Amino acid sequence: MMFRGKEHLVWSLNNYLGLANHPEVRKADAEAAADYGMAYPMGARMMSGNSNHHEALEKDLAAFVGKEDAFLLNYGYQGMVSIIDSLVDRNDVIVYDAESHACIIDGVRLHMGKRYVYQHNDMASLEKQLERAAKLAEQTGGGVLVITEGVFGMSGAQGKIKEIVALKEQYKFRLLIDDAHGFGTMGVSGAGTHEAQNCIDGVDVYFGTFAKSMAGIGAFVASNQTIVNFLRYNMRSQTFAKALPMPMVIGLRKRLELLMNRPELREKLWTIARALQDGLRDRGFDLGVTNTMVTPVFLRGELDEATSLTMDLRENYGIFCSIVLYPVIPKGLIVLRIIPTATHSLEDVQRTLDAYSEVAEKLKAGYYKENKFVLA
Repeated sequence: MMFRGKEHLVWSLNNYLGLANHPEVRKADAEAAADYGMAYPMGARMMSGNSNHHEALEKDLAAFVGKEDAFLLNYGYQGMVSIIDSLVDRNDVIVYDAESHACIIDGVRLHMGKRYVYQHNDMASLEKQLERAAKLAEQTGGGVLVITEGVFGMSGAQGKIKEIVALKEQYKFRLLIDDAHGFGTMGVSGAGTHEAQNCIDGVDVYFGTFAKSMAGIGAFVASNQTIVNFLRYNMRSQTFAKALPMPMVIGLRKRLELLMNRPELREKLWTIARALQDGLRDRGFDLGVTNTMVTPVFLRGELDEATSLTMDLRENYGIFCSIVLYPVIPKGLIVLRIIPTATHSLEDVQRTLDAYSEVAEKLKAGYYKENKFVLA
């Protein structure tokens, strides 16, 4: 990537399969834009904004993730907020993971009923909250909705989907998962984390975005036909919003076709991810609990050190990566989050390993306390 006139090796783009600049994708995008322009279709899906292409994409998505039906959403963040708002009323109870994405938290905040949070990926904590939720739902006549993520985007940990599904034998609830990072990357076919954990049927409502593995805009929700039809007519964010423009929909169909039929793209992603993670661990770096392609590198340092380290990586090593600090993580910790993709090479990995080793030694020696990096 060119950044301020210099070429940089970038590890911060959600382009897992390298589809953003894929020639077939660019051709499909360009041809659709030439044929339809960006305005068509005019209107919301319920009114004048529907098309055969929208419906075909929904059908293909549903089949791919193992559900009866799917509904396209204009945006991922907005979509998840609206899904939660539509699925529950004041009599229902929500139980959600403490480290859920902000879109889930904001959706839960809209809930007029009771909600309980369980400790991150802690099944004992979840059971405790399910007991409370079940008692309350029995009193109100409502239901229980459990919400978690397939892949947690900051830590790289998989949600314990299969273990949650197993709890349905004892507790009555529906399960909604946000699989933004898992869709297209996890599982034998790339269908998602529920495929990777062999519990597709146990997930009642599946949510995926196009912004990660498909390098596009928008999202979708998939479930049985009854739930999806309910969402079609009750999601205010879609009912009162213009449909996804035709070039995006046609471009997304091409992306999905490549995702499903080019397994070598996903294999390349995992080759890079494993080489990167193995190399970092061999050099003594702490990657936390990640068991996916998301690669957080944990270091110890303060805000000023983190800023200088990141600037050093960018300006002197030509490596651009995301930095995570307090309040997302505890004070005194720095996370350099690496997003591997199919467009990276093993040479990129080696270059990054060498650079990380050098800046880690500088950090340990106090170099970034004494040397502040600022842009000229």
